[in-house]
Amino acid sequence: MMKNRIVLSVLMLMFSFALHAQVKTAIICGKLITAEDEAVLTNTVILIEEDRIVEIGNRGIIKPDYEVIDLSAYTVLPGLIDAHVHPLIYGDDYQVNHLKGSSAFNALRGLKAVQNWLNEGWTTLRIAGDADTQYAHFEIRDAINNGLFDGPRIYGAGHYLSVTGGGGDINFFSPDQSIIADGLVVDGKEEIQKAIREEIKYGSDWIKILVTGAFMSEGDNPQNVQFSDEEIVAAMEEAKRRGVPVMAHAHATEGINKAIQFGARSIEHGTFLNDESIDLFLEYDAFLIPTVSVGEYGLETWKESEAQAKMYELTLKHREESWKMYSKAIERGVKVGIGSDNVGFPPYFAAKEFELLVKLGMSPLQAILAGTKVNAELLMKEDEIGSIKVGKFADIIATKNNPLEDITELSRVEFVMKGGKVIKSIK
Repeated sequence: MMKNRIVLSVLMLMFSFALHAQVKTAIICGKLITAEDEAVLTNTVILIEEDRIVEIGNRGIIKPDYEVIDLSAYTVLPGLIDAHVHPLIYGDDYQVNHLKGSSAFNALRGLKAVQNWLNEGWTTLRIAGDADTQYAHFEIRDAINNGLFDGPRIYGAGHYLSVTGGGGDINFFSPDQSIIADGLVVDGKEEIQKAIREEIKYGSDWIKILVTGAFMSEGDNPQNVQFSDEEIVAAMEEAKRRGVPVMAHAHATEGINKAIQFGARSIEHGTFLNDESIDLFLEYDAFLIPTVSVGEYGLETWKESEAQAKMYELTLKHREESWKMYSKAIERGVKVGIGSDNVGFPPYFAAKEFELLVKLGMSPLQAILAGTKVNAELLMKEDEIGSIKVGKFADIIATKNNPLEDITELSRVEFVMKGGKVIKSIK
């Protein structure tokens, strides 16, 4: 009896050690783009313990207790960061779709979306507000963080704040109907302050404000500034008091410029920016997330869409001039990040943004940095993500061919690791 107890105790001790043994992985890279600088390393090894990178060097650093992943025939890069997504939104008639299912169902749909994006190489997402009557996307984030599901790192805003009749309001029902808008409708300083406090209470680590009208919503004009100066300042000050940054949806020139001057960390879209806007981006060290690919998708797909007729017409009309100014912003050194505005579009939709930024004047390396190092800085997470460096999370992807030679390779990611865990392995 005593002997059996001793054997059982030893087995339990061994099992405990096995559970708590460090996961150690060595990745052999053919080419390695660290996104720390412009260098492309060859025949390099990354050592990972648990969820962090612990050493980078040659093959001689591999130790016997490391599991080896051989990517010597691949180009290895940091996990990608998309700074503008809406995982709960879907369809061209998106403004009412959030009412068709419960918040719980929206969470399930959104979980599937973010898992798909992780499988494509997007290890971090910033949600630019989302369409839900509650906060389903934060339930997704919390479930991932608690280890219930695999998924990307998620940061962002609960809802997008809109004025009555603005881009986040529903403007096509009669006044007899009581409808919950896809955005969070607030008017006046007091309502804005309370809304921001509630957004933070329920999990927002960003505040999203629709400073101007939108392209994709009905009944408002993207060339109008919709919040007053007092309201915009109130939003910025309330968020700043709580240590939460603000992303400002802004198409109109005046709205872009005011949002930057009043304290927005990033401008989303920036369609009608001008030379003064570029000067302000540089002066205030603000970020531009142009979301170019959604406009191109609309031109290709929504020509016959009644719900997106306004978006189609405006994109067709203003595309050429906007592209010229985006190119000028890139040339002058504005911090431009990757943001796809992905709302459940076809697979690998978001990777199109890299290709379009190259068309706008970025080098392939600059485009890669826009979706890694620059966006990590935008998120103020540059010590944790955005490049392959000792001490950072082991968020790593690989492509068969070199995206510096063909940027479209980022739409064919073949290996994904998030925090040291393999999400997608080489077939």
